[in-house]
Amino acid sequence: MDRLSGLDASFLYLETPAQLMHVCGLIVLDPATMPGPYSFRAFRDGIEERVRDVPDFTRKLRRVPLGLDHPIWVRDTDFDIERHVHRMSLPTPGGYAELVELASHLAGLPLDRSRPLWEMWVIEGYAGEDGRDRIAVFSKMHHATVDGVSGANLVSHLCSLEPEGDPIGGGEEKRWPHEPGRLELLGRAAVSSGLRPFQTVNLLAPTVRSVVGTIGRAREGTAMAAPLTAPRTPFNGTITSHRAVALADMDLGDVKAVKAATGTTVNDVVLAVAGGALRGYLEDRDELPSSSLLATVPVSVREESRRSDGANKVSALFARLGTDVEDPLERLEELATANRHAKEHHQAISADALQDWAEFAAPRTFGLAVRAYASLRLAERHPVVHNLVISNVPGPPVPLYFLGARIEGLYPLGPVFHGAGLNITVMSHHGRVGVGVIACREAVDDVDDLARRFPVELDRLREAVGTTDREPAEV
Repeated sequence: MDRLSGLDASFLYLETPAQLMHVCGLIVLDPATMPGPYSFRAFRDGIEERVRDVPDFTRKLRRVPLGLDHPIWVRDTDFDIERHVHRMSLPTPGGYAELVELASHLAGLPLDRSRPLWEMWVIEGYAGEDGRDRIAVFSKMHHATVDGVSGANLVSHLCSLEPEGDPIGGGEEKRWPHEPGRLELLGRAAVSSGLRPFQTVNLLAPTVRSVVGTIGRAREGTAMAAPLTAPRTPFNGTITSHRAVALADMDLGDVKAVKAATGTTVNDVVLAVAGGALRGYLEDRDELPSSSLLATVPVSVREESRRSDGANKVSALFARLGTDVEDPLERLEELATANRHAKEHHQAISADALQDWAEFAAPRTFGLAVRAYASLRLAERHPVVHNLVISNVPGPPVPLYFLGARIEGLYPLGPVFHGAGLNITVMSHHGRVGVGVIACREAVDDVDDLARRFPVELDRLREAVGTTDREPAEV
């Protein structure tokens, strides 16, 4: 039986009509490298050929009777690629503005839970800067199915290292598990419920040790930033289902040059750039808080986790972004020091702590609580937990081909939450860093202005450390 882990299922329970829990991605393709002429039908058939035997693409949810346990995955015996891969065309002039407007609309549509939890839109008529037509692929997968790393692994089923090469994600075929009947599901749920009190006892001791350790680190000044200490900004309230998307690119070589010159990490540089972009954005609108913004930074624990089940193997740390520091180099240095402490603090906490506690999320109770939280607009009444989510996903360092079309841009887009209506995700690929910004449209008035500031802030850092040898970017 393929049961969802508590953490995977939590993303189902967190979902409301406004708080959509899917992760998106926009891929820009050059069809000129395809072995044959592009046609949507052949493109869709190629996708079907590569995913039809991959359970992650062809499984759907089955609820446990009475909601007594987390749902299970079962095979969709009526899987139809036409319900998952759609064709669209951009209106004239088919440029960046039209592309992100369409992506924003698609990001705000929920997935159909009666089918496998993913969809793709093949978007034709996107005009590249050189005047040649491009294809864009906008994808959505529910967070119950993927995290950042597993999502990238799933996309590899559609990508190759050469235009006519085999998919990177090919290999051993996964076998479908036994599908239990109603009585078996009820019996397993009863056993799981009976064991829960004993599991709670086992978790209490390590949790108490973590709390005591955190208190000690706080006294020494080496603890990570604490939640519920973030300043309030316009994007820290109750969100709607409307989304706004913006994209930007940075040079990975520039990021690494700053990293090498300062003895920091790629993640430090990315967070410092984000802090500078957010500072400028808020300052220009007279909305910059006097204290630093606080970001939740998801961390993959796939290598450290002892759990074999579940698609999501993540934890999180909190990081102050230095938005109260004007000098970009000083901001980076402060961030690097704080991040070292945060990583040490995070490593002292069990890699499976979040996943273990998530097992206790009761389907009915959790869902009712989330809806009550939204309807009562509680995100606007209590201290701000965090201002936004920032994810840094390492991508392939080599060129990739999506069904033969060369990938020119990879832009990941994560979910937004009540209380944190802004998400920034970056992903490296073949010397570039794609920046995906997604927000509640009512919370962030100009996401494109925010995205454009990323390469500008990177140039400011390069100038500050003396690594620049070309003209800086402009807003």
